[in-house]
Amino acid sequence: MTDSTPTEKYSPLHQIHVDAGASFTDFAGWQMPVRYSSDLAEHHAVRTVAGLFDLSHMAEIIVTGPGAAAALDYALAGKISAIGVGQAKYSLLLTPDGGIVDDVVVYRTHPERFAVVANASNRFPAAAALAARASGFDATVVDESDEIALIAVQGPQALAIVESLTRVDGGLVLPVAPGDLKYYWSTLGSYLGEEAMVGRTGYTGEDGFEIYVSNDRAARLWNDLVAAGTDRGLVPAGLASRDTLRLEAGMPLYGHELSLHTFPVQAGLGRVVNLKKEGNFVGRAAVEAGPPEGARMLVGLRAEGKRAGRADYLVYSGDTEVGVITSGALSPTLGYPIAMAYVDPGVTEPGTPLFIDVRGTRIPATVVPLPFYKREAK
Repeated sequence: MTDSTPTEKYSPLHQIHVDAGASFTDFAGWQMPVRYSSDLAEHHAVRTVAGLFDLSHMAEIIVTGPGAAAALDYALAGKISAIGVGQAKYSLLLTPDGGIVDDVVVYRTHPERFAVVANASNRFPAAAALAARASGFDATVVDESDEIALIAVQGPQALAIVESLTRVDGGLVLPVAPGDLKYYWSTLGSYLGEEAMVGRTGYTGEDGFEIYVSNDRAARLWNDLVAAGTDRGLVPAGLASRDTLRLEAGMPLYGHELSLHTFPVQAGLGRVVNLKKEGNFVGRAAVEAGPPEGARMLVGLRAEGKRAGRADYLVYSGDTEVGVITSGALSPTLGYPIAMAYVDPGVTEPGTPLFIDVRGTRIPATVVPLPFYKREAK
């Protein structure tokens, strides 16, 4: 008899999190920090100063070769061949039926090399789909997830903190100043003499940077960032605050707003699909045909009071059930309950009054545009 129990995975920063008093949760087989102090404190730190996230559970799938750009144009919904070296692009890996295998960020690091960053829960389906779709092209797909650590600094002070590591003896050497990186651009440099990639990307609605290094450099980088940021108010932040931050920013989460049965247009991601690009891509015909008539659409909901709707709570118009919540919380930044929900097409207009069934009590709610929160441009 063999033991079929999945083996728990641990970040290369696991002991640091233990020493910091983190509480852990299972996430796609990984033991990841859910919080260090309190969800609220970590959330507010990211909105006002900066938070430090360990995202080493994310998947990094490398596509290389003369046909890499063409392979990704076929494999993904966006026109990946159009992005320049150093640029990043949010895209979707679709099923032939138009559903979503995963949402990914693609970095073009060289003319013939791309890094596709996928969700931890979809690492293997995404890697398998990319490999299968690249098989007809002069391209190679390699899953390097086990060798790469990812640390994110998010918040108004993120730039100052990352800049401090690029100064003399800071360890991080970049060909451009972090402040010169535009949003959704990246650069290759080195950290402690080994290649590192820094992207000005994130999943919180704030300015921030994501830094990719080898596993054996991760602990030193984390400690260096803590040392650089503590006086500025930087705090380690867990997955709980990350979830409320992305919810306020109206960013979808796979398994909640996105699934194999969700069409991009239903999730408000129709713009991510480039139907103008030449040639076929997986899912094109299904996307062009559109979702079934009457398919529910994703909306934002603002509720009254302090009781928040949660995932799977039902949404009503009068006595008629018209939708279901996918994510919800009492917004730490805004101070009122917010939620994203899939609702019937007839109740999607902003201002539409609805009700959320919160454990048997109907809570008044109103359809509002997404995102709920948007940082001020500077």
